[in-house]
Amino acid sequence: MEPTSDISAGEAPAVAATPRLTHGEWLAIGLTVLLLVAFYGVFQHFGPMKGEPAVVTWARAWNKESDFEHGWIFPPLVIGLICWRWKEIQASRSKGEWLGLIIALGGAILYVLSYRTIQWRVAILGLPFLLTGSAWYWWGRKTALLLAFPFFLTWLAIPVGFLQQGTGGLQLIASKLAHSGSSLCGVMTTLRGNTITMGDGSGFDVDEGCSGIRSLWSLMLISAAWTYVAKMSLWKKAVLFLSSFPIAILGNSLRLVSIFVMAGYGNPKFASGTWHDWSPLVLFYPISLFLLLTVHSVLEGGVPWKKTQQKSVRRAVVSQVTNNA
Repeated sequence: MEPTSDISAGEAPAVAATPRLTHGEWLAIGLTVLLLVAFYGVFQHFGPMKGEPAVVTWARAWNKESDFEHGWIFPPLVIGLICWRWKEIQASRSKGEWLGLIIALGGAILYVLSYRTIQWRVAILGLPFLLTGSAWYWWGRKTALLLAFPFFLTWLAIPVGFLQQGTGGLQLIASKLAHSGSSLCGVMTTLRGNTITMGDGSGFDVDEGCSGIRSLWSLMLISAAWTYVAKMSLWKKAVLFLSSFPIAILGNSLRLVSIFVMAGYGNPKFASGTWHDWSPLVLFYPISLFLLLTVHSVLEGGVPWKKTQQKSVRRAVVSQVTNNA
């Protein structure tokens, strides 16, 4: 005699609905956001004359002088990552834990230290602890861990002084690679420090902006988001993220080579002007994203979306076999 089942033939089993946020949870979110807006966006403790909120000073630091123009990528990137996994975040909610308050307290201490030392960066360092701790307190560890990555991504959007000091080494690397690449393409150049001289005597300086520091940090933000979305093991995610460093250096070098080749065979004025300004968007990012996709495919043993389709097909076949058994 076969076991009976309450599910009729051809009828799919019911799928548990994702629990929605309660009114109390929405109230908690609203109060948390209100407090954060007050301390980070209203209270004027920072800036040159101690007359700006922390977020305003932070946004003003995303400028050309600090080599951090890409900072404006950060807000939509974090919001997009949370929206991408929102259903998973909702489904992971459980009973909150008091440990979250300890984590949030660490963020509050950092904010107090930032006020006492007038260092807005310290306040921003504490922001992810406040957000992650609040999520841990209200919805448990699993939800907090899912939200921790987007929250702590803010650290990559904080300009720090050593970046400008680090551009010197990147300038030399970029200059050497651009000089060698131009020679391979038949454009003879002379390299002295970070100055590359063309055959007609015109010279180009590989300055801080061309060192690749902006490209490196913007690509780090993109690759960090990529690893968060990618469904792979932790060590593979680490390799994918770290690959952004050599990819950024290679992509920036190819961009510089294209400028010198265009100047050698075409119009030097166009190469040093229009093409110099547009080459990051036209050349650097497409090449870099393609190389990231290549690394991802090598780690996964195939193109990511095809591997996902294959896994879905295998799961469907296994499920069909199980149901027929």
